Amino acid sequence: MARARFIDFGDTDPLGSQAVYHGLARAMGEADDPVLDMVRPDGQYVCIGAHQELEKEVNVEFAEANGLPIYRRHVGGGTVLLDAGQYFWHFVVPTDEVDSTPEALFERYSQPAIDTYQHFGVDATYAPVNDIVADGKKIGGTGAGDIGEATVIVGSFMLDFDVERMAEVVRAPSEKFQDKMYQTLQENMTTMRTQLGEVPPLDELRAVFRDAVEDRLGWELRDDVPTDEETAAIDAARDELSDPDWVHRKGLRGPEGRAKVKEGVHVGEGRHKATGGLIRATVVDSDGTIDDLVLSGDIQVLPETGLEALATDLVGEPLEGAAIRDAVAESIDRRGVELPGVTPEDFAAAILDSIADR
Repeated sequence: MARARFIDFGDTDPLGSQAVYHGLARAMGEADDPVLDMVRPDGQYVCIGAHQELEKEVNVEFAEANGLPIYRRHVGGGTVLLDAGQYFWHFVVPTDEVDSTPEALFERYSQPAIDTYQHFGVDATYAPVNDIVADGKKIGGTGAGDIGEATVIVGSFMLDFDVERMAEVVRAPSEKFQDKMYQTLQENMTTMRTQLGEVPPLDELRAVFRDAVEDRLGWELRDDVPTDEETAAIDAARDELSDPDWVHRKGLRGPEGRAKVKEGVHVGEGRHKATGGLIRATVVDSDGTIDDLVLSGDIQVLPETGLEALATDLVGEPLEGAAIRDAVAESIDRRGVELPGVTPEDFAAAILDSIADR
């Protein structure tokens, strides 16, 4: 069995629940043992994916009015409302030891959680690209990202969930949309409390999960605590993840917020739902050519900088489906970007949607 460390952070403040795995990853060297950590936040907060645009995804005014802090993680995926109803697990592995596709990574590292759910009587299964479902409803999702010399795979046990508050946190263009969001969440998400009528004791849940990790991954887990270097890296991650410049970051360099900038120059936004998630494309169109571009969304991207690099490569391309598709395929191949559940055709569809009304 492979040697690995287990670190139990217990209950911690909201920011700490994100900072722990970022810090462990930043401090990891290529020859270090893998780490599994578990942690539960003691308060409610909003967390957005590495590739999302905050103001387009989150009702920031509502979050601020209700004292909900907002953090941006270095892992892809969508906006989530998190609190003590989620019990997080994080695998932190030297990147050189990861030799599988993201899809295979999600399935492999989801399996211990699935085994744990099943132990307690929840009929959980893996659903590509990166979800765990029970009775056809989502009961967990996984995300992955490269941070420093490590690859992290993150997920949680869905003990309980505040559906009403989540529907209010998501940016909604109308009250009708918000009502539909609430209904959709109710119909498509489930929790251990819903499935079992109660939440299992956390110490028992943790013990079962540890055993499942050892069985499924072939790890020999030893109890451990963070090193001084890891503790310093976790403290630094606290500052980084809450830095307003990082939380509110935008990629668009050109003019924005106007449909027509001048004759022949327009700014438009397109959307397309791919298997791997929603893609947003904010496009500066100069006489039928991409003059500037921001790609965002709740998709998984490895490496983290891959989406921005792809957007840069598309500047100067004509706004034509075949040309965009081919340019995306070339960029992905040349840069070694991995986008589970997302194809060049999906990016072309999102970009062309930005000019659909003209």
